[in-house]
Amino acid sequence: MDRVRVAVLVSGSGTILQSMVESGLDIAVVGSDRPCRALEVASEVGIDTLLVERGDFGGFSKSFNRSAYTVALTTQLEEKHIDLVAMAGFGTILSSEFHDAFPGRVLNTHPSLLPLYKGWHAVRQALEEGAKETGCTVHIATEELDEGPILAQAAVPILPSDDEETLHERIKQVERALYPAVLRRVVDALIMDLEPLSMALS
Repeated sequence: MDRVRVAVLVSGSGTILQSMVESGLDIAVVGSDRPCRALEVASEVGIDTLLVERGDFGGFSKSFNRSAYTVALTTQLEEKHIDLVAMAGFGTILSSEFHDAFPGRVLNTHPSLLPLYKGWHAVRQALEEGAKETGCTVHIATEELDEGPILAQAAVPILPSDDEETLHERIKQVERALYPAVLRRVVDALIMDLEPLSMALS
């Protein structure tokens, strides 16, 4: 494989995406489930963007059709010949159709040292439990939330003065260095015809 076509999925300000761009990673597409600053970050540097809005599938209501949304997004990524997907603050949990299309080819970052503190409130949980440290984890994403083989982790000490906002920001600072580095390793592995899972087993 001469070139790995990477898609980055975003929903927010795009700080992780910005770190990927600044690291020199070759990103083919940036996709989102809503209009957001991250799409502007991509457009400003000439990266192709893809917007598949949740609002067209029931938005954030109980009527949200997760499967139909997943199929629509997955189809467009496949049409763009994407090889590898990196979740970077993407706010929609995707169903099995997505993971079936990109088996072992979806990366995610999570603000804890998995398997500790899974879910949306990982930073708050670490503080509430009085943990001395937390961190971030880059892993291969699976249909089950915050599961999948771990590729890399970095610890972040919890300071007595920390609240949820300050701790999350210090985790993000580490994440912005770790995630692009791991993504580059995965891209290099794919170029050498190695599966990303081999990195977790080495």
